[in-house]
Amino acid sequence: MVLYRKVCGVCGGIANYFDVDPTVIRLAWVIFTLAGGSGLIAYIIAAIIMPEDPGYIDMQ
Repeated sequence: MVLYRKVCGVCGGIANYFDVDPTVIRLAWVIFTLAGGSGLIAYIIAAIIMPEDPGYIDMQ
């Protein structure tokens, strides 16, 4: 279950899959984005193709 959803839950979902802290994935995503913009394109593609977690609970 992903509890670390910010925008589309992509980083939280990837972190959950690899069992790492979502902050690490978010920092890596920022580095990829600043290094040439590929991170932004990859995020958009991942947000479109990744299925939503059916067990997600919105904590807000």
